[in-house]
Amino acid sequence: MDEKNAVHHHGPVPALINPPAGPQDYDTINGEIVDNNEMPNPKFDAKDEKAIFSYLLHPDDSYDENGTYWADMSFGKKIAFITKVNNAETKREFGDFMAMFKKDPLSPIGWYMRNCVIPGAGLGLEGYVLFSIGNLTPLFQKVWPTCWKTAKVCNSTWLAATTYLEVCGIIVGQILVGLIGDSIGRRFGLIQDVVIMFVGLLMLTASWGTSLNGWVICYSWSLFFYSIGVGGEYPMTATAGMENAVGSGKISTKDDRLHRGRKVVQAFLMQGWGQFFNQVLLILLLLIFHHGSGLPPYSEVSAQWTYRVSFAIPALGTLWLVYYRYYKMPSASKQLALAKKKANVTGYDMESLKLTFTYFGPRMLGTTLTWFANDVLFYGNKLFQGKFISVISPTSTSVMEGWLYNLINVGVSLVGYYLASFLVDHKLYGRKWMMIIGFLMDFVLFVVPAFHYDFYIRPENITAFQAMYFLSSFFQQFGPNCVTFLAAAEVYPTSVRATAHGISAAAGKLGALVAAIVYNYISVQSVFYFVPWFGLLGMIVTFVFMPDTTGLDLKEQERRWQFIKAGNPQDYHGVAIHPTHLSLWERFTGVGKYYDPVADYEQRVNDMKRDWEEKQAKKFTEAEKFDMEEDDDTEYSEEMKSYLEKNSPLMKATQ
Repeated sequence: MDEKNAVHHHGPVPALINPPAGPQDYDTINGEIVDNNEMPNPKFDAKDEKAIFSYLLHPDDSYDENGTYWADMSFGKKIAFITKVNNAETKREFGDFMAMFKKDPLSPIGWYMRNCVIPGAGLGLEGYVLFSIGNLTPLFQKVWPTCWKTAKVCNSTWLAATTYLEVCGIIVGQILVGLIGDSIGRRFGLIQDVVIMFVGLLMLTASWGTSLNGWVICYSWSLFFYSIGVGGEYPMTATAGMENAVGSGKISTKDDRLHRGRKVVQAFLMQGWGQFFNQVLLILLLLIFHHGSGLPPYSEVSAQWTYRVSFAIPALGTLWLVYYRYYKMPSASKQLALAKKKANVTGYDMESLKLTFTYFGPRMLGTTLTWFANDVLFYGNKLFQGKFISVISPTSTSVMEGWLYNLINVGVSLVGYYLASFLVDHKLYGRKWMMIIGFLMDFVLFVVPAFHYDFYIRPENITAFQAMYFLSSFFQQFGPNCVTFLAAAEVYPTSVRATAHGISAAAGKLGALVAAIVYNYISVQSVFYFVPWFGLLGMIVTFVFMPDTTGLDLKEQERRWQFIKAGNPQDYHGVAIHPTHLSLWERFTGVGKYYDPVADYEQRVNDMKRDWEEKQAKKFTEAEKFDMEEDDDTEYSEEMKSYLEKNSPLMKATQ
């Protein structure tokens, strides 16, 4: 908990030392902007143990003044409490923004770049390149029809491999880098990813062959190599972003509880901006190299320059990202290192992986199957968007028209991304309902034209068909595509988080591979018959197997994990096993039967006292060097430390 949280807590609250830097350095007291670092330290009665510990263990964004957890409140009180907290937080954030703006009008832009753009830059670059394949294929078909369209001079298997190898490379990267990220560390995985992506972009830019078929082969293998880095970005960006949001202490911050999901989704949505800029640049480059015209016929020279420059531009951005991750992210693996140190583990934590499958097996089923279903919908939509656009505009011979339709589609998707980031942490909606409703809407929006296909492709009804196609993209982002990325990292322990995320993401790419194979051999109408049922599957799996971590203090999940590793999960009584945060399957199998808020509170107080004693013992023991990295005094106010020192048997013995 940080100093700002203390200011907004009910009643008199001790101020904590060492508040975080950044936009949170500003707050509002009595309508005036003040610097949190200069806030007064309100006096507090150190004899009142309950009051001292309650402000830390019962933060006012999750508990009411009686110490009741928000999920334990009656429906009416829950709505009122959540609304009050959200309104206060919105007001505070707006105050932070205005304070930053008054001090420096451009500082909010800098804050957004540091906290949203740079953490998601890898995904933005992969979104740019990954979806450029589907965008470039119509151009290649126009310029080299005997190769890319009729396969007279090129091998049809290698043409299909441009998609297959891309997806296979992503799967390899997701599993391999997930294991590396949990073994060597997040920072190594992040750096390795961008190095692979940079080299892969050089290969794509320079791909060539003595024949068209030779070029296709070189192009395909370059995509495979590049995609290994793309695959690694998924577990690395999700885990690093989430652990950065949570922090390294034992007590989470208000920012973690209220905005953890938003931070991860705002990094993930850079994938959408990557798609957007790819489409814009392709349009501009073709206009530049095709003498200002977007109309066919297109020359080989203009096509070559268009696609090669389109790959060279992100190569520059990727090279900068190599520099940034190497020199500017020294602490990316801090939380993993602390978790390993506590578990006395070096290298890969195989015991935690086994326990994850034992205790979180149903969650693994939920994160893998939902991602599989999502990617059948998502990658089928993106990689083969030309088929859908051909229905919307069947007489067009220009790639420009298809690209412009796709630009609109990406714009609609971005609206979905941003709306997801704003509502993913809302306790009355959150992760689970967002995913269920997103899957449901995609099911409806695909199944309706499937059984009324001839009606919707008539000229007078094509607008309705187009609207359903664009809306399916909106609900894809404002639903399963964002939530699967977030949840696959959030519902697992730190020690195997990257591995679990990589496995889940790889299952998703198997869905993309299914789409890539099946869509090549069936008609457009058959695609609509095939796709909807995966929306229905995703909805059912989400409802049964996915837990809802909206509003959950993620440090509580780590605390529960310590009980599991110790072999006594029945002794954990905290909110991580509250029915609200468990899946239907977990509730049915009795996972939450040990939830007891009173016993948990007493246990946490005793744990804090014991931790304090252990820290003091280390400080006073000459034989054991005290590790300052573990001395997270920011968790304790001056009043709490005064109380603990006054009542500490060790301190009394040394006086």
